[in-house]
Amino acid sequence: MTTANLAIQTYFRNLNDPRRAPRHLLIDIIVIAICAVICGANDWQQIATFGRQRRPWLQRFLRLPSGIPCHDTFERTFERLNPRAFAAAFTRWMQALADALGVEHIAIDGKTLRRSAATTRGLGPLHLVSAWASKNHLALGQVAVDGKSNEITAIPALLELLDLHGVLVTIDAMGCQKAIAQKILDGGGNYVLTVKENQEHLLEDIRQSFIDAFDKDFAGLKHDTYETRERGHGRQEYRCYTVLHHTEGLRNAEAWAGLTTIGMCYTERTVGGKTSDELRYFIGSKVASARHYGQGLRHHWGIENGLHWQLDVTFREDDSRIQARNGAENFALLRKLALTLLKRHPAKESIACKRLHAALDVEFLHEVIQQSGNS
Repeated sequence: MTTANLAIQTYFRNLNDPRRAPRHLLIDIIVIAICAVICGANDWQQIATFGRQRRPWLQRFLRLPSGIPCHDTFERTFERLNPRAFAAAFTRWMQALADALGVEHIAIDGKTLRRSAATTRGLGPLHLVSAWASKNHLALGQVAVDGKSNEITAIPALLELLDLHGVLVTIDAMGCQKAIAQKILDGGGNYVLTVKENQEHLLEDIRQSFIDAFDKDFAGLKHDTYETRERGHGRQEYRCYTVLHHTEGLRNAEAWAGLTTIGMCYTERTVGGKTSDELRYFIGSKVASARHYGQGLRHHWGIENGLHWQLDVTFREDDSRIQARNGAENFALLRKLALTLLKRHPAKESIACKRLHAALDVEFLHEVIQQSGNS
């Protein structure tokens, strides 16, 4: 393994070092941390332990002029490291992978790091808004905010980091904002935004448009329907997506950039003999089939299972007590990096098993890191 072909070093070597007189190279600290988190490290002490135990292997491709840093050095460095610069380098790396793989869909959603609050300093838990390429299993970027209510300001900042050309962007109701719709279109993408009561008249008008359309059996209206049925794990689900390429019934429809379509999703679930149903609405900027919209919405929830669930269960993110804001944000990015690389490896093992495998076998760890560059 050489410096030239190690993708981690390619994308992080030019980060500005925030330390005055460092004994350890910044790129060495970052590479050790990423490898350690891949192998199961969940805090600074465990990262330092990994480094000491794997020093002979790490010396194959890192300079390590002063040996392996102590855990305090890892903690101080990542606390001082600018999270936006670190995230920008991460996004450049993931975007290079995305360009090679051909990303068609990006889901954007937020997650709270529950134990990151520092009440003595008046800080609530850190909230991160993330971009996830569901079909490709790529974490494309993140932006931190003080709380869930600030997602509206974080989403445009996150969109600026991403290449949206030809991509379908899905966001839940918090992101159903005119400025966000405009931002996605300006970036060359299309949007699907879930609609709830946070937009004046919009939900009411969409409901009425569908009532009117059903009353006249969609006569003269361009529309489409797509149905799915799934069964497994003791549960049956039926979904029916209906799209209406007609916005004349919406007040101020012209204020929504590129709006062409309103949609409705009816879901019926039967679990343990009990049936429940739900009706949701959405808007979109592309004249496309109900199947296209339905698959986009289904893939959106991949961010819950493929990203958030893995971070909580496999990486124990909600148990992390890192409270320093830069440190918590940067460690969250380390987890996303590790998860993305582990998901990209073709081995037919769970993420938890891959972490253990990498910890026990440096050749497997080598493969996990290298296959990103090979992509």
